[in-house]
Amino acid sequence: MRRHRNAKIVATLGPASSDKDTIRRLFAAGVDVFRLNFSHGDAVAHRERFTILRELEREAGRPIGILADLQGPKLRVGTFAEGSVMLAESQPFRLELDDAPGDTRRVGLPHPEIFAALAPGAELLLDDGKLRLVVERCGASFADTRVVIGGKLSDRKGVNVPGVLLPISALTAKDRRDLALALELGADWIALSFVQRPEDVAEARTLIGQRAAIVAKLEKPSAIEQLDAIAECADAVMVARGDLGVELPAERVPGIQKRILQTCRRLGRPVIVATQMLESMVTSPVPTRAEASDVATAIYDGADAVMLSAESAAGRYPVEAVDMMSRLITEVEADPQHQQLMSMSRPSAPATAGTADAVCCAVRHAVALVHASAIVCYTSSGHTSLRVARERPEAPVLSLTPNLGVARRLALAWGIHSVHIEDAADVDQMTAKACAVAQQEGFAESGQTIVAIAGVPFGTPGTTNLMRIATV
Repeated sequence: MRRHRNAKIVATLGPASSDKDTIRRLFAAGVDVFRLNFSHGDAVAHRERFTILRELEREAGRPIGILADLQGPKLRVGTFAEGSVMLAESQPFRLELDDAPGDTRRVGLPHPEIFAALAPGAELLLDDGKLRLVVERCGASFADTRVVIGGKLSDRKGVNVPGVLLPISALTAKDRRDLALALELGADWIALSFVQRPEDVAEARTLIGQRAAIVAKLEKPSAIEQLDAIAECADAVMVARGDLGVELPAERVPGIQKRILQTCRRLGRPVIVATQMLESMVTSPVPTRAEASDVATAIYDGADAVMLSAESAAGRYPVEAVDMMSRLITEVEADPQHQQLMSMSRPSAPATAGTADAVCCAVRHAVALVHASAIVCYTSSGHTSLRVARERPEAPVLSLTPNLGVARRLALAWGIHSVHIEDAADVDQMTAKACAVAQQEGFAESGQTIVAIAGVPFGTPGTTNLMRIATV
């Protein structure tokens, strides 16, 4: 089943999309990677979805990626005696470790790490930024604040501390349990929430090893300050615009999104643009024009994937949302301006470029010169296919790998169509297999040209050193 587009679609499963028939329809409409949100649902529900997805994969004969999204630390105020209070502008309000029910003067905040990081002048955002407090005085167990923007505050609303590096691990006890389950079930990608620094990714890597790839979710201003280092440590990045938009002024988020995409393109890391892309389709069968433009902008900027959250998990039109996103991507990629932008934004070869980089750069030029129908990459680790995709070539990338896990992970990356296949024994067999698979998968017809790349000796990761132009 070939997708006639390069950018990929990630869709979240939830109450509106957990039965076998709906999941099958979502895949047919264009989903490449399914996201399981571990903030919701229990082990039984996640296990059932894994089973359905792997059955669907066998039926379709195409690798399907599964992304397990960990909840991360959730910082929340405590409860109120009356369930909620109204905070007025300029009034004093105290946050403290005491978990007694709150009132209009104070409320519990059961997070000593926050108090340890606060200083006078720091801001606290409550309920997704709807309320804003400024710290006037603080200690190890309290913070006396002044309300800058007031409003209704109810039980267990979220707390954000912009501009402050919190001494909190990105992995809670719940996350560690969820991670163990996700790895047991065979998740291909683990999305790590609350990433503040490269060490957060390294901590997860020690637990995950090579069993899954890591998506670093960029949702904290501190993560943007260390963007290059975090992207280097992670296998992919997610632009979590919802949380970024809480802790940063809304007008800064579009520019930061572009910066993240450019950085990931340079480093060859797949990048997902997420949050509220087609939000109105939770209740409407069509998106707003602004949402259509938002998706298109992400594709013009070179995103590897765009993601649906509530639209597919809890909305009334999950299949229609996927179909709309697929149509938007296809339309943008058909625009001549899109290929021009991809060429203009192509990063230069790294200073440490080696043989593999030289071959992958040469492939792009060869494709343009001989008008190849497809690029066929033999890869053990997936790095060769990702390196070719970084070039944003004019021909689709057909990735052949003997590693099913690698084939599934590459479902997230721009332009890559993964096929799980036995490795070749020699150059002649490599060429014959490349031609046969390109024809079987609908990428080339008899008489057309393909460009194949591989590493000799075969089956050895990191040896990409061969390019062959062949006729199907």
